[in-house]
Amino acid sequence: MNLPPLTAGFVGFGEVNSPRDLIERKCLAAQQALIAQGVQLVATDPVCDDPEGVNEARARRELARQDFDVLVVCLAGWIPSHTVLDVIMPFVHKPVVLWGLTGAYEEGRLVTTADQAGTTALRDAVDALGFKFVYIYDTPDAPYAAAAKAVRFCETARAAALLRTARVGMVGYRDMKLHVTLLDALSLRKLIGPEIETIELLEIAQRMEKIPATEIVPWLQIIRRDWQFNRPPEDATLERGIRLYLAVMQKVKERGYQAVSLIDVDGVKKLLGFPPAMALMLLADHGGLATIPENDVPGAVTQLIVRYLTGQVGAYFEFYEFMTDRLLVGVPDYVPAEVVDGAVQVMLAKFGELSEGVLNVSKVKTGRVTLCRLASRGDRYRMHIVTGEAVTPRKWEEAGWTQPAPQLPGLEVILDCPVDDFAQKVLGQHYILAYGDQRQRLVDWCKLLGVDVI
Repeated sequence: MNLPPLTAGFVGFGEVNSPRDLIERKCLAAQQALIAQGVQLVATDPVCDDPEGVNEARARRELARQDFDVLVVCLAGWIPSHTVLDVIMPFVHKPVVLWGLTGAYEEGRLVTTADQAGTTALRDAVDALGFKFVYIYDTPDAPYAAAAKAVRFCETARAAALLRTARVGMVGYRDMKLHVTLLDALSLRKLIGPEIETIELLEIAQRMEKIPATEIVPWLQIIRRDWQFNRPPEDATLERGIRLYLAVMQKVKERGYQAVSLIDVDGVKKLLGFPPAMALMLLADHGGLATIPENDVPGAVTQLIVRYLTGQVGAYFEFYEFMTDRLLVGVPDYVPAEVVDGAVQVMLAKFGELSEGVLNVSKVKTGRVTLCRLASRGDRYRMHIVTGEAVTPRKWEEAGWTQPAPQLPGLEVILDCPVDDFAQKVLGQHYILAYGDQRQRLVDWCKLLGVDVI
């Protein structure tokens, strides 16, 4: 994903009796360490505790000139706490990095401006005043190394900011009358940020009928070029999925959705007569959207969290089997191309009484993975996070497919925790997958938003 740049306000502090040139050099070096890691700064000159408060007023004014996601409060030496608080209180609604710099060795002796005297006098006060913050500090043997932690918190703050304006489109509502796919819209809006909008399937069906045939032809060519079929498909089979994709994309462009879910079993399959997998693939790979079936609101929001924290697509998987030391996860429809190992493989297949449709049967990338899902109890939110090693699954199939049954996209995930520990905390049938160990990023986000980690 192309995420927006990291943006941070930056204000340094040093006591009025500390050497001004030293305070300025240290603060400038801290800024440069952040800029080198991709952070765009709204910076003001270092503030000292002048009796008239001129420095404080100037810093407040200059920090307010432009918006940013997080405020970096950088102590280059001792500073009375009231001076810092006078500057940052107007920004109490912003996430804050409280960063203590460090002294340096000169001719075999450590020369310090008492940076951590300043931070330790502030940390609990900042906490008591309700700031959402992270406290970091450098050591004399590794000056400015804590910049990496500041950048990670900036990434967390950016994700939180993006979620505040996110919008999720739900075509239909509560597929299969499931319970764990629901979230309270008001508490979600208040605490996490995304707006959930419901779209009637009838509106999408009407839009599908009005799409000109000339818009279908280029997509027929793209699909035949990019997907490897088990046998040549009829244009009519592909056209249904293309029309559904284009109709949903009309709403996406009108309303600015970042994520979409479609009513699956009780909607597209039952009422329109074909599976939505093909449209979901196109929405993910060409529409750039987070996509998940079955009106799964928590799943869609979790996808956005993963996307905004990691830049990854955040594919959904569901659980087929618990084994002694691992989980079998798979999907009965599609995976985004980003998680496919090799070319996108599709086949024409039929499940139960449904008409034949396009089914994704691609191999999925293996490696270190993180699985997570958001859920709530009233207005209290929580996230379940586990890590493990994803390996190529054994031969398996889901009963009900016309023989020879397809091997669905899947993985065996060897968890870092006991399977039963996972099972006793599981929050639903869909979990969102990210590659790599993303636990700390997710925990940082949960802490910032007040979400419990389980």
